[in-house]
Amino acid sequence: MKHPLVRTAAVMLLLYIFLIGVNGLGAGFRALGEGVLDSFFAATENPFIGLMVGILATSLVQSSSVTTAMIVGLVAAPENPIPIANAVPMIMGANIGTTVTNTIASLAHIARKEEFKRAFAVATVHDFFNYMTVMILLPLEILTGFLQKSATALTGMMSGFGGAEYRSPIRDLIRAGGDPIEAGLTAVFPSERVVAIALILVSAVLIFATLLGIVTVMRASMQSRIEALVSRALARNAFLAVAVGIVATVMVQSSSITTSLLVPLAGAGVLTLEHAFPVTLGANIGTTVTALLAAMAASDQNAAAGLTIALVHLLFNLSGTLIIYPFEPMRRIPLMLARKLADVALRSRLWAIGYVLGLFYLVPLVFAAIGELLG
Repeated sequence: MKHPLVRTAAVMLLLYIFLIGVNGLGAGFRALGEGVLDSFFAATENPFIGLMVGILATSLVQSSSVTTAMIVGLVAAPENPIPIANAVPMIMGANIGTTVTNTIASLAHIARKEEFKRAFAVATVHDFFNYMTVMILLPLEILTGFLQKSATALTGMMSGFGGAEYRSPIRDLIRAGGDPIEAGLTAVFPSERVVAIALILVSAVLIFATLLGIVTVMRASMQSRIEALVSRALARNAFLAVAVGIVATVMVQSSSITTSLLVPLAGAGVLTLEHAFPVTLGANIGTTVTALLAAMAASDQNAAAGLTIALVHLLFNLSGTLIIYPFEPMRRIPLMLARKLADVALRSRLWAIGYVLGLFYLVPLVFAAIGELLG
């Protein structure tokens, strides 16, 4: 596999199968979590509980786009809508929960020390950035309500817009590739829950196998100019890197897919942590488009409220990026924490698995329970 075109075709095919796996993983978790999500969204008056609800719900369905679209629907519901103030922390939690997919993907490199170190750092920098943004903006929002007020003002300016709808052809292609797998599992297993579990397992195998293949091919072609060109382009202009993240996420309608694609690139040594970070921030911004389109397609009497909460999502991610990335002392914090965590995980792989389970599932449950007791 020495010819560049053959290597490129192999990587593209592996990436396509990888994306089918990522999509299948989310579909499986969504099928398992459908009955749980409604109860999650029930208690949201306490902003801290709302934050944890957003984390847990998104961790279950593996997609902030799904969670935020649901939140938009609940806020814009014609009867008994969720108040916007209650939904704001849920949006913030959804931003944190969405990073679980690429963190899980990084575990595929766990058998190779240096690859795992690079991949795990690139995956977890997204976690630290989102937590850092929440730590800054959630108290500010509780004290001033600036996100809700700004979004409400923008909603007034955008009155008259609506009916927008977008279907990603790339996402349709990925789903088409996964349909035969789901159909085959449905034919074999009679129970929907068993089908969901089987889909998660099959998708996990696809993700791990294709990541191994991608890294193997890329490692063999590290001398090629294509990979070096990508790395230099992203290093030269941070705005370009952010734009790449935005465009890629809008095209596939999933920040999880965009950020998960960075993991094998980092594992192969094609992308450094500094180069991948602005792409991740772009993915954070690009994922807000799904909620905006869902809100602009609504036409009920509470459609304006749905648009407002979608704009809160956009303003939250833009604000976090503008507060943290342009200033080197702030920018260094998530990068430093990601590196330190990768060093710890490298010494004991169980720490990496414990980190995923604890940060995305155990910690939100514990703090939500404490918040419920105190509330």
